[in-house]
Amino acid sequence: MSSSFSPWLYRGLLAGTALLLAPLGCATSNQAGAARDEAALRMDPPPRAKPKWGLVIHGGAGVISRENLSPEREAAMRAALTQALQAGHAVLAKGGRSLDAVTAAIRVLEDSPYFNAGKGAVFNHDGVNELDAALMDGKTRAAGAVAGVHHIQNPIDLARRVMEQSPHVMMVGEGAEAFARAQGIPLVDAKYFYTEERWQGLQRALAQERAKAVPPGSAPDTGTSPPVTPPPAVPGQPPTTQPPPAPGKSPASSLEPGVDPVTGDHKFGTVGAVALDQEGNLAAGTSTGGMTNKRFGRVGDSPIIGAGTYADERCAVSATGHGEFFIRYTVARDICARVEYQDLPLPEAANVVIHDVLAKVGGEGGVIAMDHQGNVAMPFNSSGMYRGYIGEDGAPTVAIFQQP
Repeated sequence: MSSSFSPWLYRGLLAGTALLLAPLGCATSNQAGAARDEAALRMDPPPRAKPKWGLVIHGGAGVISRENLSPEREAAMRAALTQALQAGHAVLAKGGRSLDAVTAAIRVLEDSPYFNAGKGAVFNHDGVNELDAALMDGKTRAAGAVAGVHHIQNPIDLARRVMEQSPHVMMVGEGAEAFARAQGIPLVDAKYFYTEERWQGLQRALAQERAKAVPPGSAPDTGTSPPVTPPPAVPGQPPTTQPPPAPGKSPASSLEPGVDPVTGDHKFGTVGAVALDQEGNLAAGTSTGGMTNKRFGRVGDSPIIGAGTYADERCAVSATGHGEFFIRYTVARDICARVEYQDLPLPEAANVVIHDVLAKVGGEGGVIAMDHQGNVAMPFNSSGMYRGYIGEDGAPTVAIFQQP
């Protein structure tokens, strides 16, 4: 396995490494620091001497290129990742639980318009935001998940309520939102999730779908149709400008990974965090808006325990990628099972699953993972993954690309 596919991270390696982010629009001055962070997150670490605590996050993986990511946007995304790391670290530094740190970090990313979760969620085929999230406590293996919700500002909070205030593990759709009301979690108007960038991403996806459905000899969609109006506030009501699928044509594009509506890159949008607290307990959480133009109530791996989210007393994992593959190969649990039953070091277990098991079948994406000694792994088989780490020293390190 080449070193380019070994993004292993140990806290001992990163002590003293700091990420200094300039204000939005001043990314040029940070290029040297960003390059150092990219390099630090890809070096093979020395053996660990003793258990430590910390937090790892991700903001999605995919074909993320420097050419399509402006310096201003890169700086803003690095800043958001750093803020999430600092929010989780603030919990851990006070002796807080890993579960609280994971929740705090993910909430920051859900509130950012730059990531496909919460505020920045993509639109489904009907012009509606459908949100999924999951959370798992490694100490007790308690877990909670929600899928297909439309009015929950921070789905990770509702997933935690499912875990702690119900006898269930997963709730979906209207039932999950009824439970939220019963728990006193306020529901927000669907307009809260609207961003012009994500809406235009849906329009491009629909145009591509229409072009694929054009019968031979017919004129293709030229993209000159009148501007569309913003989506309705009522979930499930399709935009009036959207044409129905052509007879006999399957909307294949809505069943495949989409394209990032801002950068044009092929990207799997998800956010996640894993943490080890000072008591040695692990937790993992993941939140997503799914795929642009998804249909038929499609649910990916993020809210499925063992696929996109998993934690036990030895290992915690949050995944990002083409969810169907992560579900079929139970990626998160597979990594932890290799640690448990084969006694593999965490980085080796994670790399085998991402670069061997998944790569052989065409599954694209990556994971972040921690073990009970604070060892960290961040393997991904795409060209980039938004990711970051913070340890006891409080120095956040963020990286995006495959190469420094």
